[in-house]
Amino acid sequence: MKLILRADIDALGRLGDIVTVKAGYGRNYLIPQGLAKPATTANLKAFELERRKLQEQADSLRTQAEGMAAKIAATPISIEVRVGEGDKLYGSVTTAHIGDAMEAAGVILDRRKILLPEPIRALGEYKIEIKLHPDVNGELTLSVLRHGVIIEDEVAKPVEEKAVAAEESVADDAESEKAEETQA
Repeated sequence: MKLILRADIDALGRLGDIVTVKAGYGRNYLIPQGLAKPATTANLKAFELERRKLQEQADSLRTQAEGMAAKIAATPISIEVRVGEGDKLYGSVTTAHIGDAMEAAGVILDRRKILLPEPIRALGEYKIEIKLHPDVNGELTLSVLRHGVIIEDEVAKPVEEKAVAAEESVADDAESEKAEETQA
């Protein structure tokens, strides 16, 4: 089945290309989604009139993708994970975790666009590629950190200070009781 592409499609081609695809793929996906039209002479003439408008839309999508790439590059993400002995992660960091962290940082993105060759299983800093458009890829800086390191130190100090204060108050109470007994 010969079709005229009305949009850039990764595996097939660019806007305006005439491609040959299997009949089911064209009939059931490309044509209903508005991504292609049958390559007839009437459709070729209509497409030439419509080409400029479609090209403007494609350029607009590319510009939006470039803006999103700049926003992603300016927003470093950190994920805190629990680790065991030898800084080995319990589980791994996946695209779902990265997508949730990005949403929390204010960058809303389809998780399927995050290109992660394999799940992250170690602490450290990573550069993650994100496919925003066929021509535009963004790069995310991801830091995988140990969970609760700073929080544990802050919690430990007040507990130790409270214990010292409690010991001092017990000692003060004992001294005041001795002073009362000597006066009486």
